[in-house]
Amino acid sequence: MNKKENILNIYLFKRLLTFVSPYYYIFILSLLSVFGLAIFGALRPVVLEKVLDENISQGLSDGFLQLIFLMAVLLLFEVISNYLFIYFAGLLGQSVVKDIRVLLYNHIINFKMKYYDKSSVGVLITRSVTDMERIADIFGQGLFMIFSDVLKMLIVGIVMIIMNWELSIIVFLTLPLILFATKIFQRYMKAAFEEVRSEVSKLNSFVQERVTGMKILQLFAREEIEFENFKKINARHKNGWLKTVWYNSIFFPIAEILSSLTLGVIVWYGGINIITDKTASIGELTAFIMMIPMMFRPLNQIANKFNTLLMGMVAAERVFKVIDTESHIIDKGEILVNTFKGDVSFKNVNFSYVPNTQVLNQISFDIKKGSTVAIVGSTGAGKTSIINLLNRFYEIDSGEISIDGINIKDYKLSNLRKNIGIVLQDVFLFSDTIFNNITLKDESIGLNEVKLAAKQIGVHDFIMSLPNNYYYNVKERGIMLSSGQRQLIAFLRVYVSDPQILILDEATSSIDSTSEVLIQNATEKLTNNRTSLIIAHRLATIKKANNIIVMDSGNIIEQGSHKELISNMDGYYKKLYDVQFQVKNVS
Repeated sequence: MNKKENILNIYLFKRLLTFVSPYYYIFILSLLSVFGLAIFGALRPVVLEKVLDENISQGLSDGFLQLIFLMAVLLLFEVISNYLFIYFAGLLGQSVVKDIRVLLYNHIINFKMKYYDKSSVGVLITRSVTDMERIADIFGQGLFMIFSDVLKMLIVGIVMIIMNWELSIIVFLTLPLILFATKIFQRYMKAAFEEVRSEVSKLNSFVQERVTGMKILQLFAREEIEFENFKKINARHKNGWLKTVWYNSIFFPIAEILSSLTLGVIVWYGGINIITDKTASIGELTAFIMMIPMMFRPLNQIANKFNTLLMGMVAAERVFKVIDTESHIIDKGEILVNTFKGDVSFKNVNFSYVPNTQVLNQISFDIKKGSTVAIVGSTGAGKTSIINLLNRFYEIDSGEISIDGINIKDYKLSNLRKNIGIVLQDVFLFSDTIFNNITLKDESIGLNEVKLAAKQIGVHDFIMSLPNNYYYNVKERGIMLSSGQRQLIAFLRVYVSDPQILILDEATSSIDSTSEVLIQNATEKLTNNRTSLIIAHRLATIKKANNIIVMDSGNIIEQGSHKELISNMDGYYKKLYDVQFQVKNVS
């Protein structure tokens, strides 16, 4: 198991280092500063030993000031090296994370809709934000610091041996004990940090979902229940962190005790040697007292920085797992068009979200250029699935979908979607101005063009009635607007893009009376001379459609104009229409 983990860590390190290559000069400067920290720090005790043995103990002043000046210079260089290390290591970490975050985000925005059906938004946010900061710490506080500490220990160890090998043996005898304790500490900390990262993701997901669905929680008086659920998740999160605190509270006191015991033995044994056989000097003993913390403190720091490194590696593993996820629509199409003519054809299309569970069965229909086709049916009949397939949000199991006689797979995916306008029932608006929500920050679309389009579909006056009109900030998800007003913005957004193929998915099902007339006028303007596919529950809104497709359980059971379908007294459409008409009369 440990071997497998080591291989995994090496693989992750190599993969992370590939992101370092564009910043190799920063990497080199960070590395040089690490050498400076180790070398200049290890040389100070050597100079101190000479000051004590050759000047102070002998009462000689020759060279004393020069040695003191040399110590000051070494200290200055150590401080400069530390400054350069902190700056360049941090710069390297943030530069690498910037590139990984760009790669991750680009990967996420191209996932299939199927991926989001099964994935938590909170987890993806954690991967994109929190985990990225942990990866940055690998370079800023983990990897280079560990390398610096190991290098300092190596240089200090060599200096100790050269200075006094007997005293060095005492120090080296203690090292295996600390190394053994460090190894055990690292193993338990890895498991603890994996648990912490898992609980952080769960906590983020829980909070994100509840804040987004706060209206539902309050409508159903779920505040106390969800608060209790939150406390449980928060407690698990706390317990995960407490494990790391527990392991730290055991390891670091043990390391400190071993360091203090070693220092005590050095003072005792070195003092005896000074007094009896003169095999050690005051300068050597003082230098050793100064170097022991340099030898043992890095071990403590290595363990501490290993925690940072470990958290970064766990985060990197999770981020790369998302990056390695293959959940993209295959985009091999090369055909680019400025606009579609508007002929749409479904031929024997079969589709399932879950294998062996058919949602659409042998669906075939044609939509002629400039005509309007409506699709009706009960919930779960497969209406929205048709829209998802036309935009290639999902891939069909079999059959063929074509536009203007060309298979939609042969179009460049971005070009296909750009030329299909869609207005959904649940309109999503960003926390931004109305203008930016309409243009989606497309710089080729100017304010005057938006105003002209708004006037043409009859929503200009509504927008001008708002504070700051086109620059009115609708806040998160457009909460400052009513559902009908959000629909009007969605209509205008599509109208400005001027697609030849238009899709309205329940776009008039949840509008207020004030907006209903505006939306009906906007719908007529939008569908004029465009190929239009309308999904609707309200049958009164589709009477003028050229063709109405009636679906049930993934099958087309009826087709025809409103007049033709209504004349079939035993037809499914007739029954649907009668139910809505009777309900309307009763109300």
